[in-house]
Amino acid sequence: MKYRIFSIVGVLIFSFAFSNTTEIEDSKDLNSKPEIPIEAKTEKSFEEKVADLYEDFSLNNVSVPKISVFEKAIAGYTKLDEAGKVSNPLLTIVDFDLSSTEKRMWILNMETKEVIFNTFVAHGKNTGLEFADNFSNTMNSNQSSLGFYVTGETYYGKNGLSLFIDGMEKKFNSNARKRYVVIHGADYAEPEFINKYGRLGRSLGCPAVPNKIAKKLINKIKGESVVYIHKNDSNYLNSSKFLAR
Repeated sequence: MKYRIFSIVGVLIFSFAFSNTTEIEDSKDLNSKPEIPIEAKTEKSFEEKVADLYEDFSLNNVSVPKISVFEKAIAGYTKLDEAGKVSNPLLTIVDFDLSSTEKRMWILNMETKEVIFNTFVAHGKNTGLEFADNFSNTMNSNQSSLGFYVTGETYYGKNGLSLFIDGMEKKFNSNARKRYVVIHGADYAEPEFINKYGRLGRSLGCPAVPNKIAKKLINKIKGESVVYIHKNDSNYLNSSKFLAR
């Protein structure tokens, strides 16, 4: 009899413990929150990346190119960099939409997000007077050429220290080296010329810069950095392989 009582008590204790544990587990299930999957990070678009980069440059510098020109320059720079054409991480932007009386050349350090030069630059004498309007890739045209270039080596010529720039776009600037379209210093690119004549002087097609800073500027950008010469020209903008996405 005693053993039967113990057996019944044991069964009751086991049943109580089991039901209590089940209630606790059920309670946990009711109170626990379902796991929410972490959404995969979406890659930023090219435009978003450019906007972030432009903000960095804008915060760090007094003067930057217009964002529409900046975006085009970054598009070409990125393609040239991916193709292994860039050894010097500087990007020179020339905006020929602007008057020659304005500082329309910027040299950007893509690593430090610093504008290291913002200066005047001349265009070719057959490209226009105050504004650059006509462009060519042909010999003896005395016109400027649009598009993307990669800087080459320096030499000393009649304009002193000069820098070859090799055009990357067959239709628009591929004859730059043959034409001796180079970056060099010139007195007619100094701001004093503007004060006297109301515009900069003009070159034979070269993007000439002020003599006072030419040597320093050239030594900075030589050796496979990128130069982008811009104009809101529909023929160029619709044809350039570097701007196509």
